[in-house]
Amino acid sequence: MNAAIPLANWQDEQEDWSEERQEWLESMAYILDEYGPERARTLLGELHAYLERRYVAPPPTLNTPYRNSVPVTEQPAYPGNIDLEQRIENIIRWNAMAMVLRANDANPGLGGHIATYASAATMLEVGFNHFFRHRSADYGGDLLNVQAHASPGIYARAFLEGRLSEQQLGNFRRELQAGGGLSSYPHPHNMPDFWPAPTASMGLSTVSAIYQARFARYLENRSLKPRNGGKIWNFIGDGEADEPEVLGTVGIAAREKLDNLVLVVNCNLQRL
Repeated sequence: MNAAIPLANWQDEQEDWSEERQEWLESMAYILDEYGPERARTLLGELHAYLERRYVAPPPTLNTPYRNSVPVTEQPAYPGNIDLEQRIENIIRWNAMAMVLRANDANPGLGGHIATYASAATMLEVGFNHFFRHRSADYGGDLLNVQAHASPGIYARAFLEGRLSEQQLGNFRRELQAGGGLSSYPHPHNMPDFWPAPTASMGLSTVSAIYQARFARYLENRSLKPRNGGKIWNFIGDGEADEPEVLGTVGIAAREKLDNLVLVVNCNLQRL
C-alpha cells in the first residue's frame, strides 16, 4: 500500500512546478522578442525531437485552437471592395433562391437545394474574387469542384456574368426544354462547356479531387506538365466529410503530400 503524500510536501511540489513553468514561459517570451518567431519555432522543434529521443510522446497537433492563427496586428487590409462584393454576393444568393423557387412553382416536386449555396456563398465569392485563378501563360490554372447541392449559386453567378441566359435559368433541372436547361448537379457530360468535373453523388468529388491532384504531381514529376502551379479546390458539405469514400481516400492525400489540393468543408449542419 502506497503511503499518502503529506499535504505540505504536495503544496511545496506544486509551488516548485509553478515557478519552473513560469520560468520556461518567460524564457520563451524572451526568445520570441529577441530572436523572432522563426528562431522560437526552431527551438520548439528541437525540444520536440529531444522528447521523442527520450520516448516522451508530445501531444498531437491535429486539432488547432478555435482562434485566428494570424494576429490582428498582422492582418493585411482586405484586397477588394468589401461593400461592393457583399452587394454582389447578396444578389447572387437571391437569384439562386429565386431560380429554385420559380422552377418548383412551375413544376412542383422538381427539387433543388437552397440552403447549401446560401451557407457557402461568402466562401465561394471570396474564392472567385481573390483566390481561384484561371490558366495563363505562366500559371497552370485552378480546377474548382463545387459542392453539388450549391450548383444554383454557380448558375446565378454565371447569369450575372452573362454566361447563361434567363431562359436557361428558367429551365433549371429541365435540360431537354427548348433553348436548353441546366443540369441538377455539376457534370461535364451534361454541360461540357460549363462544368469541368462531376461532384455528385455525395463524397465522390473528394475521391476525384485527390486523384486529380495526384495525377498532376505524376505529370510534373515526369516533365509531362510544367511546374507552373495550379490547385485543385474541392468544396464538400459536413455530411460528405464522414462518407466512407472520403474517409477511405483522404489518407492518400496526406501520404502523397498533395499540397496542390485544397479541401474546404462547408459546416452548415445540413448533412449535405
